[in-house]
Amino acid sequence: MALSDPIADMLTRIRNATRNQSASVDCRNSKVCAGIAKALQHEGYIAGYDVIDDGRQGILRLHLKYGPNGEHIINVIKRESKPGRRVYTKVADLPRPLGGLGVAILTTPRGVLSDRQCREERVGGEMLCTVE
Repeated sequence: MALSDPIADMLTRIRNATRNQSASVDCRNSKVCAGIAKALQHEGYIAGYDVIDDGRQGILRLHLKYGPNGEHIINVIKRESKPGRRVYTKVADLPRPLGGLGVAILTTPRGVLSDRQCREERVGGEMLCTVE
C-alpha cells in the first residue's frame, strides 16, 4: 500500500512510540525522513538512528531518548506543512516553538535543517514539523 504522506507517518510512529516508552521505532527510509532524523539527533531529541537495508526502500530505526526518571524528551511533535497545504517561511519569519526551547524542522535548498541552523545559514524553506 502506498503512503500519501511518509513524513506524517514517521511523526505519528515517533509520537506513538514515545507514549509507549519504547526504546526504538522503525520507519520507512527516505532522504527527507533521514534528514528529519539527523536534525532530531543534532538537536538532542533522539539518541541516534540507523539505516537498515531490507532489499527494498530500507528501514530507518530511531533510538528514542528519555529523561533520567523516564520523562518524555519529545512532548509534542506536529506536522506543519501538509500535502494539501504547504507552509513556506522566510528566515525572518521562522517560528520559535516554546519561545526557543522547541525546534522547527525545515527542508531547504541546503537540505533538512533545524530552525537554528536556518538562522545561522540565512536560508528559509518549507516548514515540515515542530517539536516541543
